Amino acid sequence: PTTSLAYNPLDPSTFVFPKPLQGTTVTIEFCDRCRWLHRATWTQTELLLTFPPPVIECISLLPRNSDETAGRFRVWLTMPDEQAGSPSNTLLWDRKVEGGFPELKVLKQRLRDKVQPGKSLGHSD
Repeated sequence: PTTSLAYNPLDPSTFVFPKPLQGTTVTIEFCDRCRWLHRATWTQTELLLTFPPPVIECISLLPRNSDETAGRFRVWLTMPDEQAGSPSNTLLWDRKVEGGFPELKVLKQRLRDKVQPGKSLGHSD
């Protein structure tokens, strides 16, 4: 018989790996060669403060370092799609297509329109 250990916050052997993400997530894909980590983390922080869990379950940073991804700064939204049975991915921002980095006000509005239509963003509206 297997004996399960009671959870102890000071004993790593009782820790359980988090369940796979099921909810809404944001992925910030950026060119690491361009040194855009700081911009990506700032964007991540701003979005997380505006759309805390459970609205956005996770905001991931995805550094890229190849010729193909040079100059890339994209913000993706992934939402569960019960009808399709698989998540739907939406590009919220692409630096090259939009002609620059996102103004946080605009990015927050685009994200809000997808995840919480009607939510007031205060001074960002």
